Amino acid sequence: MKEPEVTLELALEHGLTEEEYNRVLKILGRIPTFTELGIFSVMWSEHCSYKNSIAQLKTLPRSGGRLLVAAGEENAGLIDIGDDLAVAFKIESHNHPSAVEPYQGAATGVGGIMRDIFTMGARPIASLNSLRFGSLKDARTRYLFDGVVRGIGDYGNSFGVPTVAGEVYFDESYQGNPLVNAMAVGIVNKKHIASAVAKGVGNPVMIVGSSTGRDGIHGATFASEEISEKSESKRPSVQVGDPFTEKLLLEATLEIIKNGWLIGIQDMGAAGISCSTSEMSAKGNAGMKINLDKVPLREDGMTAYEIMLSESQERMLCCVKKGYEDKVKQVFEKWDLNCEIIGEVTDDGLLYIDYQGERKATIPAFELVLGGGAPVYIREQKEPGYLKETRKFEQNSLVEPKDLKETFLKVFSSPNIVSKKWVYEQYDTMVRTNTIVGPGCDAAVMYIKGTNKALAMKTDCNSRYVYLNPKEGTKIAVAECARNIVCSGGVPLGVTNCLNFGNPYKPEVYWQFAQAIAGMGEACRKFDTPVTGGNVSFYNESPETAVYPTPTIGMVGLVEDLKHITTSYFKDEGDVIYLLGKDKEEIGGSEYLKIIHNIVAGDCPQMNLDEEKKLQETLLNLIRKGLVKSAHDISEGGIAAALAECCIINQEKQIGCEVEIPFKSRKDFSLFSESQSRVIITTSESNSHKLEPELKHSGVSFTKLGTVKGSSLEIKNVFEIELSTLSDIYFNTIPKIMSGEE
Repeated sequence: MKEPEVTLELALEHGLTEEEYNRVLKILGRIPTFTELGIFSVMWSEHCSYKNSIAQLKTLPRSGGRLLVAAGEENAGLIDIGDDLAVAFKIESHNHPSAVEPYQGAATGVGGIMRDIFTMGARPIASLNSLRFGSLKDARTRYLFDGVVRGIGDYGNSFGVPTVAGEVYFDESYQGNPLVNAMAVGIVNKKHIASAVAKGVGNPVMIVGSSTGRDGIHGATFASEEISEKSESKRPSVQVGDPFTEKLLLEATLEIIKNGWLIGIQDMGAAGISCSTSEMSAKGNAGMKINLDKVPLREDGMTAYEIMLSESQERMLCCVKKGYEDKVKQVFEKWDLNCEIIGEVTDDGLLYIDYQGERKATIPAFELVLGGGAPVYIREQKEPGYLKETRKFEQNSLVEPKDLKETFLKVFSSPNIVSKKWVYEQYDTMVRTNTIVGPGCDAAVMYIKGTNKALAMKTDCNSRYVYLNPKEGTKIAVAECARNIVCSGGVPLGVTNCLNFGNPYKPEVYWQFAQAIAGMGEACRKFDTPVTGGNVSFYNESPETAVYPTPTIGMVGLVEDLKHITTSYFKDEGDVIYLLGKDKEEIGGSEYLKIIHNIVAGDCPQMNLDEEKKLQETLLNLIRKGLVKSAHDISEGGIAAALAECCIINQEKQIGCEVEIPFKSRKDFSLFSESQSRVIITTSESNSHKLEPELKHSGVSFTKLGTVKGSSLEIKNVFEIELSTLSDIYFNTIPKIMSGEE
């Protein structure tokens, strides 16, 4: 089949700019072949090259702490957790595919992130996610929500990794463009860590796993453009996943890594063979000769262009030590997987692609990749005009609600606050028996087998805060993630991020992005949590609107001793309840303001990183001394919602409380304020006399609120509500909406 003639028009159709096309001409010294154009277009897409974001990302703390590899160097971040073990973790987006094909879009998002973990030599132990949708009142939102959750559940459950934590938010800004961010965590013995590199002249290059089809072609460029009416026609850009094949691929991959037969290995995610061949070559200062006739295909008549750009799932590229090819083949045959030698490593830095007796491409690998010749841009920035309006908001102008009980019940019923049990009941949260604390508490906690330690993990981001103040809002996302880890008894280790924004060519969007990066860098330095890597997802826009800027933070922490594991809910009658931290009556961007007054305005809560750090160090110290029975941070819905959650989230033993909240200027502000750096803790009555001197000595502000008792939430001089009422709202709101009862 004759390839189309390459012109500037064709290059523009492929998403390249005129400037980039001219650069391709200069690199090659000639007009590219059609296959070469395809390779450049995917490798220089935002999704693969980070061309509009890398200059900003390089300002983040990318080393330090217990980090074993610098950010971006490998498929996932890697942090030392002692006992000769390391934790590998990463988060990625599958937003665009999920918008047009929610089930497969979400499923393949989970599959892709798992491969990033096990190509490091790590066995995945946990899956997390962060999901954003439009209003649940909308039928299409419910369709997307249902499809995404089933896709995540079916893939994770079949693959055999528990989905243990995450978050789900609903807001009109995500109506046309949902966000589906998937995170995976794995553990590896440090002597079995694998690298994504190819080197050593003559070493064979092998493709392993599934056959290659036409699914996902141009998925990387599809993820680098805005969602539009045409997006439905891009369904072929959505890959199809097979978790059972991936499970076999996991076992085979870990076996060949452990046996020491590999030079390097990389997942074929975005841009498929194009990406893995060029990135592994460039990393090893090497080149490759590839013969596409050797690639196992599942469709007839595929062209070199299609084979190079296919994003068929469950495939890896391996650079094998010469002489071990047959051993590697035997392992993959044992697991009933394809394993074919498709080329070899060269030392001239060039990527040669041959097919059906013709040379289809000759490209310097270095010129294709991030950190090499891929373009780097610094875009124009401009503060968005909407901020002038949102900052004019005066909270004292709000009418005070007459019935605070009714107001609270309405806020507490928000889909952003109520339990996401409808979601996580579809996930196997206990498979492999390492889950100590599953979904529903501040963070998930996973046992590290063979040790007395555990890992705490969480995803976090309040995008409404980021919309109102990108820098401070992102600081809050990092701080809250760290606070959730500490509330669970862990010390924060490191961060992975999934940066979901609109079109970077719009100066207002790029300003939001740059501000968010600045806030993240500041917070990560304060908590000594280096950014191990992650994902940038731009172009999250529909014809109607851009999504709220959503820099999702994924964090992993280490619980040094299993007896330090702490959960969120009240434990026993008679326990004393304390509030750590100060209320500043901040309702800008709050759930109360949105649900009761339908306003998204004001400034997000202040974030004093020094105060936050002191609070976290104090709390961790108290937990390690055995003085804390429960700890729960205050977030959406304020102290009233947090207290209610402490009473009811443990469905096996719900227990009430009687508290007195110190009010400042107005009761509604004090009840629903979302001021940061605040945690509700309990201690036994006998330990309260030990706890208070510790708190006084620490300098952390604290208030004794009351006692754990009874079967209702009683906030003195405000309201008393039976736990059965709260429990019904909390656990049944989303199931009722999804079953059509509401």
